[in-house]
Amino acid sequence: MFVRTENFKEFLRFYPIVSFLVGLHFFLWLFMDFLQFGFAVELKQWGTGMNVLILNGEYWRLITPIFLHGNFTHALFNSFSLVLFGPALEQMLGKGKFILMYLFAGIAGNIGTFVVDPDAYYWHLGASGAIFGIFGVYLFMVMNRKHLIDTANSQIILAIFAIGFFMTFARSNINVLAHLFGLIGGFAIAPIILKNAQAFSLWQVRARHSKADSDEISFDPNRWKKRKLPRGNIGKYIVWGIIIFLALFALINRM
Repeated sequence: MFVRTENFKEFLRFYPIVSFLVGLHFFLWLFMDFLQFGFAVELKQWGTGMNVLILNGEYWRLITPIFLHGNFTHALFNSFSLVLFGPALEQMLGKGKFILMYLFAGIAGNIGTFVVDPDAYYWHLGASGAIFGIFGVYLFMVMNRKHLIDTANSQIILAIFAIGFFMTFARSNINVLAHLFGLIGGFAIAPIILKNAQAFSLWQVRARHSKADSDEISFDPNRWKKRKLPRGNIGKYIVWGIIIFLALFALINRM
């Protein structure tokens, strides 16, 4: 459920919303932070959340910070979390409900920051609130929809959530309120969006897409010339390789 074994082409096809969000994170970082085009830098300033500006009527700043990040590392970690935990939920909910949940949780995190934080000039950006909303939905499953998630994956969610919750308070420059209210937002909307949801099954996902292919194309004259992609645990090794790399990067960065 949380170990990605799909190849790149399958991932893009099976999880279009997660793929789009990750691509958007790096696209915006590339133009706003790396290339620093004039209009892009101004656009980032226009989209960053700031309490005093929201108070003055710039309410779009409750939404736009969800898609912006402070630097490459910030975008990388949030995108990595989204790639690990977003795909299963996207397939369980469907595209529309996943988008609704993601935006609802992200906005809830930004509203919480606006209402509770006393600093009028506090600025914030990042997808962390929306990603914690994903954890909120999974926590609701663990507590109230046990048929949607097995014991092993429940333990993974609880462990990752505990680590994330600890890091929220242990590290500096973290928007704690966005994390907390994003989590609450995901948990609150879970009963609505999980209605009629089914447990995640990669086999069923592949079968469903294969059926869609057979309905669209009844005969492919070149199908025998296509090479099959290698099977196995390549995806699992890639995931663990990235985890090890990020862990080492974090340790070196703190030294």
